Amino acid sequence: MLSDRAVALRARLDRARLYLCTDARERQGDLPGFLDAALRGGVDIVQLRQKGLEARQEIEYLSVFREACDRHGALLAVNDRADVALAARADVLHLGQGDLPVPVARAIVGQDVLIGRSTHAEEEAAAAAAEPGVDYYCTGPVWPTPTKPGRPAPGLGLLKYAAARHSTRPWFAIGGIDAGNIDQVLAAGATRVVVVRALTEAADPAAAAAELCRRLRPVY
Repeated sequence: MLSDRAVALRARLDRARLYLCTDARERQGDLPGFLDAALRGGVDIVQLRQKGLEARQEIEYLSVFREACDRHGALLAVNDRADVALAARADVLHLGQGDLPVPVARAIVGQDVLIGRSTHAEEEAAAAAAEPGVDYYCTGPVWPTPTKPGRPAPGLGLLKYAAARHSTRPWFAIGGIDAGNIDQVLAAGATRVVVVRALTEAADPAAAAAELCRRLRPVY
C-alpha cells in the first residue's frame, strides 16, 4: 500500500506538464535566481543534469534545487543516481536505458520516490508504459539536440506511437522542443514536454516558461 507521500507525489506528477532539465549554471553563476524564475513561470518538475559531477558536489547543488522546489511546490528530479536521489531528498529519480534496473533503484529509494525512464524507440516506450515500478517515461529526442550528441532522433513518429497507446502512465516528449516547434509536438499527441535550451538560453526564463505552459494543453 502506498504511503500518503507516494500518493501525493503521483497526483502531482499527473498534473505536471512542463519538465526542465538544467545544469548547475556554473558559467552564469545565477542558479538560485534562474530556478526561481523558471519555477515562477510554471515549471512543474526540475532536474539537475550535469555529467561529471562528484556525488558531494551534486548533492550540494541539489540542496539549492530542493529549496527552490519547496518554495514553488515543484518536483525535484535527480538523473541516474539512486544514492544521490536518496541523499538529496528528491521526489523523482530518472533512469536511462543503461542505468540501474528499476527494481534495484526502487530498493534503494523506496516507494516514496517517483521513477522515470528514457525511451528512444517504440519497443522501449511500450516496455516503459508497462514496467512495474515506473511512474512516467520520456520519448525522444524529437529533434537532434546537443545534450545528446550523436543520438539519432526518432522524431514525431515516436510521439504519435506513444499517444496512440493511450497509456494511463504519464509520458513526456523530449529533445529540441521550444516555443517555435511545440505546436508540432502537441499535434503529434503529446501533452507534456521536457525542455532544456528553451529555458536555459532564454533571456527571460519566467516569461519563456509561462509561454510554454500557455501552449500546453491542461492535464486532468
